[in-house]
Amino acid sequence: MGNWISTIELEGTQVKLVPLNTLHKEGLLRAAADGKLWELWYTSVPSKSNIDNYIDNALGNQNMGTALPFTIIDKSSDEIIGSTRYCNVSCDHRRLEIGYTWYAKKHQRTGVNTECKYLLLKHAFEDLNCISVQFRTNWYNLQSRRAIERLGAKQDGVLRNHQLNPDGSMRDTVVFSIIEQEWQGVKKLLEYKMNKYKT
Repeated sequence: MGNWISTIELEGTQVKLVPLNTLHKEGLLRAAADGKLWELWYTSVPSKSNIDNYIDNALGNQNMGTALPFTIIDKSSDEIIGSTRYCNVSCDHRRLEIGYTWYAKKHQRTGVNTECKYLLLKHAFEDLNCISVQFRTNWYNLQSRRAIERLGAKQDGVLRNHQLNPDGSMRDTVVFSIIEQEWQGVKKLLEYKMNKYKT
């Protein structure tokens, strides 16, 4: 894998994305408690019962070169407000996925997601020279699906019976992507949206 996805800090006007580490545990729990986000059965938000495994798995995948997890910090308060990561990284094929994204409830629908995705996409396409960036979400996570579409991503398809949920039920996964030829258009869209939030 080399240093294709070396740890990096990404900074915008509202947020900083810093490499996840174990010291972020309590801050992540406080953020997840805003809205009791772990109760959303179709997402993977940490709770007190699984926060250690959540961090260990993320850092383990980072060590294998297949992921780069970030903690999201609100610049105005210096508080942890969520998490996101590059995952399913394929250096050979210059592609990766942006996933495991969640925000404290009070920061949802505030422009934070737009800026976070802008920072991640810009780094992926302009610094890592990705040819494709993918997003995946549960079929029933309508809020996430709409948010991904608003970024300018296109739906590739649905992976039916893609995964087994912890309770034994089946998960259908909706796959979206942005390809390198689309990045400049998507970039303009996201910059327009971010400027609207500033006014």
